[in-house]
Amino acid sequence: MNIGIVLSGGTGTRLGGDIPKQYIKVEGKMILEYALSPLIKSSFIDKIQIVANEKWQDCILDAMNGDEIFKDKFTDFSVPGDTRQLSIWNAMNDIKDRFNNSLEDLNILIHDGARPLLTEKMVNDCIRELECHDGVLPALPVKDTMYLCTDGGIELLDRSKVVAGQAPEAFKFNDYYKANERLFPDKIRTINGSSEPAILAGLDIATIPGDERNFKVTTMEDLDRFVGIINQH
Repeated sequence: MNIGIVLSGGTGTRLGGDIPKQYIKVEGKMILEYALSPLIKSSFIDKIQIVANEKWQDCILDAMNGDEIFKDKFTDFSVPGDTRQLSIWNAMNDIKDRFNNSLEDLNILIHDGARPLLTEKMVNDCIRELECHDGVLPALPVKDTMYLCTDGGIELLDRSKVVAGQAPEAFKFNDYYKANERLFPDKIRTINGSSEPAILAGLDIATIPGDERNFKVTTMEDLDRFVGIINQH
């Protein structure tokens, strides 16, 4: 079983007054709806768990009310944590409680609700690659010259060995759960990327080609870029 975890618990509101960015509407649809769409359409995703503040849960259900496939795949909401990784941890524990008898064959795919241009192909590629690895990370090559700034000065990095990670990231549930569990009580709060716990645990993480259009809407420039892409269709 493959379960998509969609992170929609962020409270950043600088793009839309008192509205978190993932709930801003573009052409009549919330950014979150665009992010959910490829998970709903993908035959590789069996269930969807959404991390969202209680304040926005009814809004999400109302928006998805007419989508019968979503109704079939949606399991439940999880409460947001103090950090992104703790939100993932909360979702994993809810999944663990619900699917306790099938954890050995369970995979998760973690995506950001504010990353609206995910493709169904990338979802499917992540799950396919997971058959041979403990985790999968979409990655983009770095175009600019890279430097490492230290107290001793600046060091030049080999650009050919540096990549920029994206979401979604996919993992075999049990191994990834244990990798996160090892980081409690303090280290877990320092994690920024979903793959960090897996890498720290020495798990086998593969990369697949990322997508330049699969960006996260964080700034007003990002939102304008997204609106421009949507208006082209």
